[in-house]
Amino acid sequence: MDVQGTVADGFEPVRDAFVDNFARRGDRGAAVAVYREGHKVVDLWAGVKDVQGEAPWAQDTAQVVRSVTKGIAAAVPLLLHQRGQLDLDGRVGTYWPEFKANGKERVLVRHLLSHRAGLPVLDTPLAPVQAIDGFHGPRAVAAQQPVWEPGTAHGYHAQTYSWLIGELVRRVTGRTIGRWIAEEIARPLGLDLWLGLPPEQRARVGRIGPVEAPPVPAAQGPRLRPKRSVAEAYQNPDSLTRRAFGAISPAPDENDPAYLEAELPASGGVATADALARFYAALIGPLPSAGPLRSGGRLFAPATLTLARTEESAGPDEVLVIGTRFGLGYMLHGPASPLLTPGSFGHPGRGGSLAFADPESGIGFGYVTNGMQRGVTADPRAQALVRALRTALR
Repeated sequence: MDVQGTVADGFEPVRDAFVDNFARRGDRGAAVAVYREGHKVVDLWAGVKDVQGEAPWAQDTAQVVRSVTKGIAAAVPLLLHQRGQLDLDGRVGTYWPEFKANGKERVLVRHLLSHRAGLPVLDTPLAPVQAIDGFHGPRAVAAQQPVWEPGTAHGYHAQTYSWLIGELVRRVTGRTIGRWIAEEIARPLGLDLWLGLPPEQRARVGRIGPVEAPPVPAAQGPRLRPKRSVAEAYQNPDSLTRRAFGAISPAPDENDPAYLEAELPASGGVATADALARFYAALIGPLPSAGPLRSGGRLFAPATLTLARTEESAGPDEVLVIGTRFGLGYMLHGPASPLLTPGSFGHPGRGGSLAFADPESGIGFGYVTNGMQRGVTADPRAQALVRALRTALR
């Protein structure tokens, strides 16, 4: 595999793991980037731009990053709170009156961010064209009755997160969340990151698709299989798991230009690995090459950073059927989604991609792939890179 890019001295284990992902873990096209204390120390890319194609992955190739988008989107309400425009302990219906229907009068903003709102499913799933039109999604979640009493449990809002967070931001700011990210985050930081891909950027974006993980060599032991309860949840059409991931039905074509141009904060973000790593680096510390930012040169003030990574939800997840941990909008380090250290926060994307920050070591990390494997929260390729990064930092 012809790997392009650079690594700083001491970070060679990350390059070795990246090469190994192509040799042994099924990567077709991918990129990884790492910032430390605002400086880029890893910038690697290899393989093909399209999962089934032949054109090479370029330095500026971007991909759909699925639920990694949730971590980008979560920054918006936290920054609005930081600026005094949004009360995290306020009721969602204060900002969005129609939302109060069907037992949701006491749902708090923090419930949306920590997956505690009880709204992971829709009684009537949306067709793909409805999911992206900016109207049917907000109307559906505003009318939906919670499947548990809000605030009493947590379960991953796999698709409904799009309309819950997107509409809340629109009600508070008068701007769509994609426009807010572009104007307040991506442009000031120089990020190749979009929630709502401009048509002129389409040529840079590769195509994602499913790939089978290669078999594990016998010397490494058998591949772990999901517990029976998890497997059954994904197979049962009436389970919260299937219904949450099926809130858009049939499943949308994530390579469709219309899908890429839509602003779906749960799953529709498009980014390079460098942009993801740079974004998380900017959350926790200043970037020497960035333009003027608030909060002393970084996005999150110390109090906001504490909010992002303070545990709000932990334990059995009503949707994923495993134990998960969430702060306000971010997955936290744990068995279901191992990150760099216990203080890390970020978000994986179903099928492979991962991005996070680790404030203690000053790390911003981004990994993007076009080969979608079956995992939801702990892809083996991303985990190999995280382990290598941990080794490099020792």
